[in-house]
Amino acid sequence: MSRSNNKSQGLSFLDKYLTLWIFVAMAVGVGLGYTIPSIADVLDALKIDTVSLPIAIGLLVMMYPPLAKVKYEDLGRLVRAKDAKKVFGLSLVLNWVVGPFLMFGLAWLFLPGLPELRMGIIMVGLARCIAMVLIWNQLADGDCEYCAVLVALNSIFQILLYSIMAYLFITVFSGWIGGSSASATVNVSVIDIARSVLIFLGIPFFAGMATRYILVKRKGKEWYDNKFAKAISPLALIGLLFTIVVMFALKGNSIIERPLDVAMVALPLVSYFLLMFFISFWISYRLKFSYALTATQSFTAASNNFELAIAVCIGVWGIGSMQAFAAVIGPLMEVPVLIGLVSVSLWLKKRYFSGIDDKGCMVMT
Repeated sequence: MSRSNNKSQGLSFLDKYLTLWIFVAMAVGVGLGYTIPSIADVLDALKIDTVSLPIAIGLLVMMYPPLAKVKYEDLGRLVRAKDAKKVFGLSLVLNWVVGPFLMFGLAWLFLPGLPELRMGIIMVGLARCIAMVLIWNQLADGDCEYCAVLVALNSIFQILLYSIMAYLFITVFSGWIGGSSASATVNVSVIDIARSVLIFLGIPFFAGMATRYILVKRKGKEWYDNKFAKAISPLALIGLLFTIVVMFALKGNSIIERPLDVAMVALPLVSYFLLMFFISFWISYRLKFSYALTATQSFTAASNNFELAIAVCIGVWGIGSMQAFAAVIGPLMEVPVLIGLVSVSLWLKKRYFSGIDDKGCMVMT
């Protein structure tokens, strides 16, 4: 598909005012949570084990369109590409070394005397993104195929490492810095993490793969990419907005009544998102990655799997805990910051990648 520098032309009404809709969804969610405090209990009751059904529905609807657009037939070529080891190696270092330690350091820097909020922030930093990054990557003209591979890679490592790293960062490392009073025991099983990943990623991943395989075989690639993919695109943003409303409704009352706590939690979170994005962008640029791949690396590293972090915090400490409160503030900060970084990324593309033949995702129309 040919790409235009003036991307705003032809965008749907929903896409064109996405930032506005996101802030409206945030306000609606917070308003519902504040004016109807019981809605948090109702939403929390709609779950199977630790999986929230409203959040699961929103995320599945949100993730299906970008995963249905992935050219799965090209993934083998990407894995065998000349720079594949460099790309995947950098992603693993950024996501599983730099990201967790950076969030851990920022949590202790900004919240040294607030262990409960600090724990919630650390749990967010340990949960690497497998959901919303697909939206940010697509809006920023990132590489859809590489994003799908990196998300799958993060999912595997998340299943294997999240419970171990939660124990290390919350119990061991925090104990080293602040003594036993600053540490806590986190009982998170590998099975719980695997179930969360399989639901939030596995279902839309295999649905997208099956959709592409079946419809391309019957209708052809041109029809699929130019007709079907465009038709399902609005579902991603509808799912995103619905998820935002549900997430913020869970803690709307607390957000309104504890503005100081929100501000204190926001400082390490916003610092983290900005630092991870620009560190990743700079390293990728210095390694001479294409813009699409640079954007994908940056948004993958800067985003977090908030649904997993919130589910774990609620499961371990309870829905009314300050740990869960801190985890919910994650998307409250991530959504506006990352949507702003989409614009920054596109500006950097014009500034530093102009004239380069680049490959990205299909424009969302």
